[in-house]
Amino acid sequence: MDAIILQILNGLDKGSAYALIALGLTLIFGTLGVVNFAHGALFMIGAFCAVTFSKMLSFSHTIIDETQKDFLGNPLKVEVPYIHDWFGVATGDAIIDWAVPLSILFTIPVMIAIGFIMERGLIKHFYKRPHADQILVTFGLAIVLQEVIKYFYGANPIPTPAPAVFAGSFDFGAMMGFDANTIIYPYWRLVYFAFSAVIIGAVFAFLQFTTFGMVVRAGMADRETVGLLGINIDKRFTIMFGIAAAVAGLAGVMYAPINSPNYHMGMDFLVLSFVVVVVGGMGSLPGAVLAGFLLGILESFASMAAVLEFIPGINQIIIYLVAIIILLTRPRGLMGRKGVMEE
Repeated sequence: MDAIILQILNGLDKGSAYALIALGLTLIFGTLGVVNFAHGALFMIGAFCAVTFSKMLSFSHTIIDETQKDFLGNPLKVEVPYIHDWFGVATGDAIIDWAVPLSILFTIPVMIAIGFIMERGLIKHFYKRPHADQILVTFGLAIVLQEVIKYFYGANPIPTPAPAVFAGSFDFGAMMGFDANTIIYPYWRLVYFAFSAVIIGAVFAFLQFTTFGMVVRAGMADRETVGLLGINIDKRFTIMFGIAAAVAGLAGVMYAPINSPNYHMGMDFLVLSFVVVVVGGMGSLPGAVLAGFLLGILESFASMAAVLEFIPGINQIIIYLVAIIILLTRPRGLMGRKGVMEE
């Protein structure tokens, strides 16, 4: 039982990332009909927004510290972060420690701006082009963005720690009546799951309960009719592209302490997230979220030692096997609209 609970927790952790990325992908496909292969790069950029913000908070200047001496008795030169000058040492250190959560405030406008630029500068020219053209151009854009990140940040992963208060692990075993240290799980992974649930809930609430969201949903169902009512649906879809980019960026920000940001992390998640979208149903937001968590849990169970001993390497292909079965038996996915991908 303890192994099952631990694998469910691992699956929810992976599923959170899959669901958030797939949610943004589905928003773009559902509104604009564009297959955006650059969406994984937006996840990567979000993670590097956290890196950039952390570095910005650590900007420092050199002072002579009379209280510290070298071996010759001369005062030492020390680096003092500017944030210490502005807020004091204690508050400044606390802000630096909480750099990753605080970088959300920096990431949201950056990702929305990037989303607007991508949509207006490139994507809009491919609305009526075949999906193959969309895939090629967005995949090329993803490679360009990946190389830009590699140029400025290097090829090595950049550790981006979570706040110190979340550095430990939670003992689920003791809470559930098992022996102590039987089921322990990192605090930050639990935070990531809770954060993902909040973002997913916020997106669904925005689409369901706001006038803007209702118009967008109507445009997803029948774009031409909404346009005939005098509503500038293209402008609203551009905003949705920016929102989808922000969702992917936020997923990357909070994932940075789990997996140190590197220039190829976007590609690592891109293929998996598209599989999630296909399994859930192209254009289905609930399907993307459901498939994300289901496939995350399935992949986690496939990674158990007992399973790998019986079927070596199954954890590497289980998601793709499920996708093949779904495509053969239900081409529109678990919750896809009838007729989508079935022609």
